[in-house]
Amino acid sequence: MKNTLALMTLAASLVPLSFHAVADKAILAGGCFWCMESDFEQLEGVTDVISGFTGGDLKNPTYNGNHDGHFEAVEITYDPNKVSYKALLDYYWVNIDPFDDKGQFCDKGTSYLSAIFVANDEERQIAEQTKRAVEKQFPNKKVVTPILASSIFYPIKGDEIYHQDFYKKSPLRYKVYRWNCGRDARLKEVWGEKATH
Repeated sequence: MKNTLALMTLAASLVPLSFHAVADKAILAGGCFWCMESDFEQLEGVTDVISGFTGGDLKNPTYNGNHDGHFEAVEITYDPNKVSYKALLDYYWVNIDPFDDKGQFCDKGTSYLSAIFVANDEERQIAEQTKRAVEKQFPNKKVVTPILASSIFYPIKGDEIYHQDFYKKSPLRYKVYRWNCGRDARLKEVWGEKATH
């Protein structure tokens, strides 16, 4: 009887674990968060992408108000059993212009700069490894994308919630913006066939 009770207790304690999904998060800045959201939601293993701000000291930044010191960024939730952090970063690099020190594509200014935000030493090592690979691929160009310590990520919310999933909510406006901004043309120019669009 004791053994049966012990087995039942053990089985009951394991049930919640089987329903717990494994997920990690990454924060990346690559210019317009509409585009980053669209690009990363296409990657297998990514379960959610949220637009927001990070990297600055200002609390509760807003898009139409003050977001000085912050990067437009996305918080990516992913299943590490389906896509590794390194694979996520390899995908990131071919979706940005790593040589632009003024912003990304048609969007200029500090909030549009590219950056990788790392949460720990392991992520930093992987990020540095992928950055060195890009530098090796382009020995005559300066890769300006920094690797920074992660800080508070502020999702876009409230009256500005329309920015979340903008490419789904306003597909025509999104496509016109992306084309006019020259994002895909520049990605193809830099990355050739590796570009994801």
